[in-house]
Amino acid sequence: MIKLIKYICTVSLLVFFQSCDDQYLDRLPLDSPSSETFFANETELEMAVTGVYNRLWYKPENAVWFLSFDFASDDGWERNGNALQALGRGEQNADNGYTNGFWSAFYRAINRVNYITSGSEELRATMDPAKYNRLVGEARFLRAYFYAYLAELYGDIPLVTTTLTLEESQTPRTPKSEVIDFVLSELDEIKEYLPMDASEKGRVTKGSVLALISRVALWNERWEESASAAKELMDSGAYQVDPDYAGMFTFSGDDSPEVIMRVQYLRGVTTHNTPRDFLSRMALGHSNKKPPQDFVDTFDCIDGLPIDKSPLYNTQRPFENRDPRLGYTLVVPGSRLVNWVFETHKDSTQTWEFRGDEKVRVPNIEAQHAYASFTGYLFRKHVDAADYPTNVGASDQGLTIFRLGEVLLNYAEAKVEMNELDASVYEALNSIRGRESVQMPAITSGKTQDELRNIVRKERRSELGMEGFRYFDIRRWKIAEEVLPGPVRGRVNRYGEGGWLNEPPMIDPIGTPNYDNVSNADDMVVIETRAFNPGRDYLWPIPRIELETNTALTQNPGY
Repeated sequence: MIKLIKYICTVSLLVFFQSCDDQYLDRLPLDSPSSETFFANETELEMAVTGVYNRLWYKPENAVWFLSFDFASDDGWERNGNALQALGRGEQNADNGYTNGFWSAFYRAINRVNYITSGSEELRATMDPAKYNRLVGEARFLRAYFYAYLAELYGDIPLVTTTLTLEESQTPRTPKSEVIDFVLSELDEIKEYLPMDASEKGRVTKGSVLALISRVALWNERWEESASAAKELMDSGAYQVDPDYAGMFTFSGDDSPEVIMRVQYLRGVTTHNTPRDFLSRMALGHSNKKPPQDFVDTFDCIDGLPIDKSPLYNTQRPFENRDPRLGYTLVVPGSRLVNWVFETHKDSTQTWEFRGDEKVRVPNIEAQHAYASFTGYLFRKHVDAADYPTNVGASDQGLTIFRLGEVLLNYAEAKVEMNELDASVYEALNSIRGRESVQMPAITSGKTQDELRNIVRKERRSELGMEGFRYFDIRRWKIAEEVLPGPVRGRVNRYGEGGWLNEPPMIDPIGTPNYDNVSNADDMVVIETRAFNPGRDYLWPIPRIELETNTALTQNPGY
């Protein structure tokens, strides 16, 4: 996993030592390669491409960027009173630091790639063609990746593919459809330059390219392109569904047969603080990013039925007989977290601590601490207990950004939208649901297009929860205006009360709960009230500073 990160340091040292020649008095800048000498050799090109990978470490509001979106969706909440929390409440504007940060961070990365593609042409004659095409192909992939996200977030954006002079900097917005055309054409062109190498988790491969094509095409309703790319990856045989669902999101995910690409970290170079954000107070975390009750209740029972229809659901033992992915994705009351049983009801003044083979009763911080989980739940995915206690605030665990499970769901959704309801759709869905650690009932054939559409949408929420997809799913399905407004709820948590809902909420066909029928719904914790303006909030605002410095830009409606 750390191969690429080690390479950053190695390349930097090589460039330094190569500069130690007899022309000392004729030095160009030594702190970085000079524009007059850059791309003089293969090492400098490798160094430049590595510099683009570095942008994957971007952390807006000190959160991993591709996970942070879900804290503004109906699957998560950000406790800190910051710009990300304002986005979740629908209060963002053109000065919002969270939404503005993506624009500048991603365009900086794009500018690095433009410099590579513009300045490396002369190396074609001196480098091995396959090595050159792979390196530049990796950079072009990352440019396409960042453009795809910019287009989804802001809509029409400037499409810049060369380095610009100051005179050329007044650049208007390009229609989103043209940006997506560029992204998909770039990916289609570079895919043959890259190996289908499942062992290269930290570098762009052909598998990464096909996964991104399937994602971007799906986001933009280009169903045939999405299904075709997904099918090519599936048929390659390079990746298989991992029987260990939970392991994909720990250190062992480096070796997962399902993982296509991970962002790599290395202590001493760069780390992330996901364990600090997700873990409980007793496990040295801050629990400041957490799931609401709505997300908990979307998971089915093990018979494949929602909790309002399954005879297996017990309101007094609400986490028994549930889809195992609930426990793999979230920390629920009564489950073990690191060395403690996680309990959040106010009456639970003590809990169990595991000390080797022994269990002892200890004071329970989670019950009364002012900054313990407000909702009564935590995220478990992306946290490995191996980081406790030393590295809770500085983990170098890799984080997965592409895996086969998503590609299978992309394929199923695209086929359903084309109304091609053949056996391959059921096979894609059931290969995920049937993995050894999940074993949910198979989806039986004979479903209508509407039925399968709902199944796929619900399955995406259960399978891909807290992986950064929900925010984009509810926007592209145009249901954000239905699922976001209103209270963000936690569990029933009153002294002297049992702590559970008296009745299961009503669950709609895509897994969204409605609590109107629950007799003690008013006892649920309400941590925030959100709003969503469908005439404005499906796009982010163009940053005010960009409008002031680039007068060719226009603002999105409503800002």
